[in-house]
Amino acid sequence: MTINSFRDFALDADILRALDGLGYDAPTHVQEKVIPHALEGRDLAVKSRTGSGKTAAFAIPLCQLADWGENKPQALILTPTRELAAQIKEDVTNIGRFKRIKATAVYGKSPFHRQKLELKQKSHVVAGTPGRVLDHIQKGTLALDRIKYLVIDEADEMLNMGFIDQVEAIIQELPEDRTTMVFSATLPADVEALCHRYMKDPLDIEAESTAQTGGKIEHMLYTVSDESKFRLLRDVTVVENPDSCIIFCRTKDRVDELFEWLDRLSYTVDKIHGGMVQEDRFAVMNEFKRGEFRYLVATDVAARGIDIDNISLVISYDLPLEKESYVHRAGRTGRAGRSGKAITFMEPAEERFREEIQNYTGFVIPESSPPSKEQVKAMQRAFSAKMEEEPVIKKDKSEALNQDIMKLYFNGGKKKKIRAVDFVGTIARIDGVEASDIGIITIEENVSYVEILNGKGPYVLKEMKQKTIKGKQLKVHEARK
Repeated sequence: MTINSFRDFALDADILRALDGLGYDAPTHVQEKVIPHALEGRDLAVKSRTGSGKTAAFAIPLCQLADWGENKPQALILTPTRELAAQIKEDVTNIGRFKRIKATAVYGKSPFHRQKLELKQKSHVVAGTPGRVLDHIQKGTLALDRIKYLVIDEADEMLNMGFIDQVEAIIQELPEDRTTMVFSATLPADVEALCHRYMKDPLDIEAESTAQTGGKIEHMLYTVSDESKFRLLRDVTVVENPDSCIIFCRTKDRVDELFEWLDRLSYTVDKIHGGMVQEDRFAVMNEFKRGEFRYLVATDVAARGIDIDNISLVISYDLPLEKESYVHRAGRTGRAGRSGKAITFMEPAEERFREEIQNYTGFVIPESSPPSKEQVKAMQRAFSAKMEEEPVIKKDKSEALNQDIMKLYFNGGKKKKIRAVDFVGTIARIDGVEASDIGIITIEENVSYVEILNGKGPYVLKEMKQKTIKGKQLKVHEARK
């Protein structure tokens, strides 16, 4: 059967409506291969490169299969980084928007108590890093008895970051009767062993081979001494003149140093690395996504959770010492069917690492001569002009989906014994309003938040000022953004 549209899958109208609003036109290769089997509850081991659309490949089935009436988590998604956990929460929320699917993200360097309160509420899907997920399990704040689906995302990176023991500890606490899906850009022996130990007859899916990392991405390599790297970087950025570029460094100290150099030269630049406060990391990521600056200097932590379709250039200022990292860095460009370029700086003593990368990826990284003075001079004016341009702020892909949504605040919650069904019952009885006009409902101890869809927020707000919930008159106003 040829899949041309998401309508070719057995998906609810609520899910299809959200996909339309997000601009999901046709399924990608990995979505086409994964979604039918995931909907059937098959255990899957999926090898698919970064940028292939794999998050939606598991998020769509999870939203489809989730039972809204169940208050406890039904799906657990493990990710190697906080940024990716937050990104997955956002994607699941958007895809499940009209089905009122509630997703929660849990990760370190974020208040445990706040996450504990969120997990006490109705939550269908939980995405988190292994350490913090294990913390919640051990403290009894994450209910596992209704988990039907486990997703291990970026499994190879879990292995590289030393999370594999924590992942196994989590798996051993989960119900055995579940569907398990493992997604990885690469499948090292340890990950394969994990799959066969904890999965039931997993179906192996290779949506795109590792060699296809070379597909729409042009690869180049320059041999350069460490002391000459910065001068080469300046020349390369002038000649390439990218709209959006990530520059990868090996350490946070190198990131800090390179950021300061570029900032002094008036590049529109910011930085991200593991030594930064989490709120600052999220802020930088969001600003980069919106296009507020062109250059992001980063450690490999930024190779996860960056869902940006039009990064035109990736530069490995320091050659990655792990072959898998090359695949993940290069995968930041050439996403969603676009073309891109991955340029690597290699010091003469690092030749063996290049050979390991080439053996691993299955293609030769072409070596090039550095840009000539004439080339740099010829491109300098265009580069300077672009640097002085006001940034064109990109719209978030969920903006169109969310523009007709108003979130209402009510000054009553669990302490007043108010439940989600109480809000649904009252609001759906307003003339011209149906249950399908109600989005995600969040009930806390003393307050509640209700999303009203389809542009009906102002009308519902006005009507609810005159109505009671479970016999109680609650204050209601539009929630602060």
